[in-house]
Amino acid sequence: MIFTPVRELAGLVRARKVSPVELAELYLDRLERLGPKYNAVVTVMREHALTQARRAEGEIAAGDYRGPLHGIPYGAKDLLATAGAPTTWGAAPYKDQRFDFDATVIRKLEEAGAVLVAKLAMIELAGGMGYRQPTASFTGPCINPWDANAWTGGSSSGSCAAVAAGLVPFAIGSETWGSILSPAGYCGLSGLRPTYGRVSRHGAMALCWTLDKLGPLGQTADDCGLVLDAMAGADPRDPTASDRPYRYDAADRKRFSFGVITNVTDGCEAAVTENFTRSLGVLRKMGTVEEVTLPDLPYEQITRTILQVEAASAFEDLIESGGIAGLTAPEDRTTPYARDAILAKDYLKAMRLRGVMAREIDRVLGRFDALVAPGRINEAPVLGQEFRSAISATAKDVMGAVGNGAGLPAVCVPNGFGARGLPTSIQLMGRAWEENTILAAARVYQSLTDWHTRHPKLG
Repeated sequence: MIFTPVRELAGLVRARKVSPVELAELYLDRLERLGPKYNAVVTVMREHALTQARRAEGEIAAGDYRGPLHGIPYGAKDLLATAGAPTTWGAAPYKDQRFDFDATVIRKLEEAGAVLVAKLAMIELAGGMGYRQPTASFTGPCINPWDANAWTGGSSSGSCAAVAAGLVPFAIGSETWGSILSPAGYCGLSGLRPTYGRVSRHGAMALCWTLDKLGPLGQTADDCGLVLDAMAGADPRDPTASDRPYRYDAADRKRFSFGVITNVTDGCEAAVTENFTRSLGVLRKMGTVEEVTLPDLPYEQITRTILQVEAASAFEDLIESGGIAGLTAPEDRTTPYARDAILAKDYLKAMRLRGVMAREIDRVLGRFDALVAPGRINEAPVLGQEFRSAISATAKDVMGAVGNGAGLPAVCVPNGFGARGLPTSIQLMGRAWEENTILAAARVYQSLTDWHTRHPKLG
């Protein structure tokens, strides 16, 4: 039951073979017993969840079925405002912060009948202060359910730990650069980064106004599509939320065209490269695979400059007041001062080049349904050690830089295991607003493989 995909759970709920209250109690028990084991949970919302579950149970019994999320429990990354519970942003200075309203995503999921059972741990301030190690959260490092000595990845760390450990059927995360795809890949999950503007960010912590995105994490790509269907849409409280309509299309599709960036596996661990090569063999059964060279642009530098400047602006008061001294990671207490020194002309140059980047990558993607690459270059990092962040000056993450800088959708799904027995992944990135295309490809990939059906042994 605990690793059952959303569509199957929904069928059981609609047929009244399992009740929303039974589901809520099952996952609340797991959150309370196992959540602390993984440092995955900030707040268990027992009373709130049971109230929502009882309401859903009564509605379904009366024939008022809202859809596949009706009565399904979920968890939310703790940067989403929820009335009646703290919203800590993963950071000690904000551990008692409360809002008297729900984020739009929380409200839309409630309208779909989903049951919020927990606020989930995250890297402090979504990693925007420059963290380099897993302990950068006042709740402690999120532990990977596949290996107690490994990290989940960040910054949607608790969201991924909770889904991977069967503490919730699905969760909501956020991505500015890698914060959905990275932990999804490390934890063997499916994670979707929607197009920038597809989902309202009203009520979500702002890290980088022109890069932040909210998206779902689940057992399958189909889970992600079902959840996105409920989350997407315009919002008068968020002027960046597009009024472009979206409906998840789960119809089968037979053929796809894929592009692979030249030398995309450079720097990858041997097992990651081996698993990616095997995945390309599966993709060739689904259509065509062609190598492609991207135009020569400073992709990482463009997106990194935008992120660093906007993050420093978003937390200007915390930085200038010295409040960052209360953050957990030592580097988070100093790095923001350096970002304050980035020149306005460099930010403006990055924004102009961003337009060039977006046009060039759209031209490339015009030939393909998706560009594909390893989800991450390695297995999950070991706890207690620094890692090379995707937003550090030495990192090479062209797919992440391009995808987030141009606001493109991508889905990450598991594709094998590495030398330490931890999951590896493949990502598929599409044109703006083409979530259904990449989700369709990911569903077919998962129909031809069984990596998404494998789960950690939890004892």
